[in-house]
Amino acid sequence: MDTKHKTLSRRSFLKCCGSSLTTGAVCALSLPLWERESLCANIEKEYGVKEAKYYDKLEEKKVQCQLCPHKCRVADLERGTCGVRENRGGTYYTLVHSNPCSAHIDPIEKKPLFHYFPSTNAFSIATAGCNFVCKFCQNWEISQKRPEQVETINLPPERLIGIAKQRDCKTVAHTYTEPVVFFEYMLDCAIVGKANGVPNVMISNGYIMEKPMRELCKYLGAVKIDLKAFTEKFYKEMCAGTLKPVLDILTVLKDEGIWFEIVVLLIPTLNDSKSEIDQMTKWIVKELGRDVPVHFSRYYPTFMLKNIPPTPPETVLTARKIAMNNGVKFAYVGNMVSDAENTYCPRCGKVLIERMRYICSTKGMKGNKCKYCGETIPGVF
Repeated sequence: MDTKHKTLSRRSFLKCCGSSLTTGAVCALSLPLWERESLCANIEKEYGVKEAKYYDKLEEKKVQCQLCPHKCRVADLERGTCGVRENRGGTYYTLVHSNPCSAHIDPIEKKPLFHYFPSTNAFSIATAGCNFVCKFCQNWEISQKRPEQVETINLPPERLIGIAKQRDCKTVAHTYTEPVVFFEYMLDCAIVGKANGVPNVMISNGYIMEKPMRELCKYLGAVKIDLKAFTEKFYKEMCAGTLKPVLDILTVLKDEGIWFEIVVLLIPTLNDSKSEIDQMTKWIVKELGRDVPVHFSRYYPTFMLKNIPPTPPETVLTARKIAMNNGVKFAYVGNMVSDAENTYCPRCGKVLIERMRYICSTKGMKGNKCKYCGETIPGVF
């Protein structure tokens, strides 16, 4: 066959375009068609293409994803809602395994995880894609993109864990976008990390089915869940998701015994009413227990939600007070400077962990106990 006249597939064409625009390489569109096809073949090898877990094969080469509650039914050569999982001839593939588009070293407090190895660093990674479309997403430039639209690096699990150890990072954090959509990569990293003394943490919206979540819990060190609101209306209109599956996953985390914390981003007029915070925190105490840390954070205008002003600090402090009145032992504030960032002993009231943004001092702790009265503080220290 004359390769100079070979037809370029839609998928290969998009990959050529995306890679040439994001990597600064020679623009594939300026090359003859047969050279474009050759370049695409090389790009194909570099992408993290691996058969996905948790899907069912259907008739006519269709598949149904069983990873998250969307349960996307995907026709041949199409992708699911996340944009990073593709049906190829009746077999479902992830396109982002070992190909993060973001990698940074962050303090663990930035996740935020306050009761999990405080004052240590996390090697933080993300791939493109998300199974939500949050109108207030601060990382929309990668979460709402497909793999071929962002610059990526080749970072397989073994290399990732090795780098984390070299850089003195206590943990690896799967964060920034939604790690559920790069489940296979996160799982493999967590397995390698656990075997090499580098726990992996999942920073997630919690929109995942029970079975894959329970598999992850065997290898993860901790989980942080963004509880977007406590109404189905908010989840539907602001995130393109639903609330109940997230609540179900929170109860799964409790059942698994893994350490987890909750973050609630308060957006004026949308999810910040006293009654909603009251109902939410009562549910947390009843279903999850008093020891689960709950973080209330200020919203700042971004992405598609720029018409609402930043959350007043008093709103965040009021939410914290409501939570504590309802029995939450460890309620915090975020995206603002306040003494409410500190960890206080629930028995004697002394400051145990003092925080100023991401600067952290654990001088009030002795192991996992209050050094003043001996009270055991829940978490991993």
